[in-house]
Amino acid sequence: MKQHDQSQKGELKSAARSLSEALLSLETSQEVQQFLEDLCTPAEVEAMVDRWRVAQLVNQGHSYRDIRQMTEVSVTTIGRVARYMEHGTGGYRTVLDRLEKKPS
Repeated sequence: MKQHDQSQKGELKSAARSLSEALLSLETSQEVQQFLEDLCTPAEVEAMVDRWRVAQLVNQGHSYRDIRQMTEVSVTTIGRVARYMEHGTGGYRTVLDRLEKKPS
């Protein structure tokens, strides 16, 4: 991750808030996908997809070894996702819980 000097911190926080608002403005999964594909490189999208897939599998109770075999994602990434699920800001949990409650 690139380093920013202190004078940029407020501007970066505002830009991050603007990005969150942009995501909230999208109305369909197709719009989100299109936005992410325009915003991110293919490798960045793939990394996010991998992390999301890992989060779902961790949530289902799969072992790290099983997740590694199913996804080919590194054990380091699996551990990082699991750690953020347990000690992060709650973003993974919020989305997982909402999707579990959503009718199919």
